[in-house]
Amino acid sequence: MDVNEFQENSPGRLVKIPEGVFAFVPNPLPPVDFKLDSSIIKKLSEADHALGELDGVGKTIPNPHFLIGPLSKREAILSSRLEGTITTAEELIIYDAQGEKGFSKDDTKEVSNYIKALDYGINRLKELPMSNRLTCEIHQKLIEGVRGKSYNPGEFRKLQNYIGSKGQPIIEARFVPPPIPDMTAALNQLELFYHAQDELPYLIKLALIHYQFETIHPFMDGNGRIGRLLITLLLCSWKQLHHPFLYMSSYFERYKELYRDLLLKVSQKSAWNEWLDFFLTGVIMQSRDAITRSERLIELKEQYRQKIKKKRTSAHQLKLVDELFLSPWTTMSRASGVLGITPMAAQNNINKLVATGILREFTGRPRDRIYIAPAILNIIEKDSFDKSV
Repeated sequence: MDVNEFQENSPGRLVKIPEGVFAFVPNPLPPVDFKLDSSIIKKLSEADHALGELDGVGKTIPNPHFLIGPLSKREAILSSRLEGTITTAEELIIYDAQGEKGFSKDDTKEVSNYIKALDYGINRLKELPMSNRLTCEIHQKLIEGVRGKSYNPGEFRKLQNYIGSKGQPIIEARFVPPPIPDMTAALNQLELFYHAQDELPYLIKLALIHYQFETIHPFMDGNGRIGRLLITLLLCSWKQLHHPFLYMSSYFERYKELYRDLLLKVSQKSAWNEWLDFFLTGVIMQSRDAITRSERLIELKEQYRQKIKKKRTSAHQLKLVDELFLSPWTTMSRASGVLGITPMAAQNNINKLVATGILREFTGRPRDRIYIAPAILNIIEKDSFDKSV
């Protein structure tokens, strides 16, 4: 970390640590003498409008949960990709269907954990406000049983960490977060800021919090994924989103070098407006993307329902289609449980959905077959539905 790049107006201080290098300790939020320029105010209005439209999507449909499944799967895949964890939607489906038995790809287990952590956080918010305690609980779900399990899941770090290339010594680190005592104080101050009664627009506050959390870097592993989860969880906690529809990982992954450079520039020279412009642009793009993706899912579901009704087939197939939008795969045993019918009858209904093109057998096996919904997967995996900002 080049200490010469940190200017006098930096929103924090450099402290010497026992490892022989300097670490950066961010000041409490909000920043001193913090002013938004006119372009940020304009973009803030646009971002607020886009997010409001996205929130409205969930209010117009009887069961918004059928959108949550596909959108959260996409977020899990892309958030993990930012950390170098690569898996596909099809691999995630196989893991969901088979569990850990016979499945050895650690990357997919990590992505599955991300979805579990998100679901846990959303449900836990009904009982516990966003807090350091809840952050640790979510981290436990995220890291449990995967490669980071040796890094004390659910606990803030007790050792100094740093950001740099794998195998790189701390003296060559790109950034060194605060030492433990300063980290603890910063986390407590950040928790207070979550719930502070201030006049900051909520999206500005959210951008500040994301910077602060990533700068504190309080875990030995999983900081980036937790930081991105916090964006969605805080929006839901603040009642700005009634359902977890906004996810920023696709945007951060697409512009990952700029994303990391801007976070560092804030620490070095208080480049707040540059960071805010980037963050708000992401909110606009990802809101529009999620709206279009949701519209495609809604249209597809209606197409499926009409196709089934025209054939005057069993209501079981309609129920099975609804289940596919929660998770786009099924098996004979799963369909049997969902529909409350015998395995043979469930297989008969699956076969009819295969015949209509709604399902496709994925494994090629004579037994224990897994069926996927390719059109739903395509909407999950499509690179982008956003428009230029």
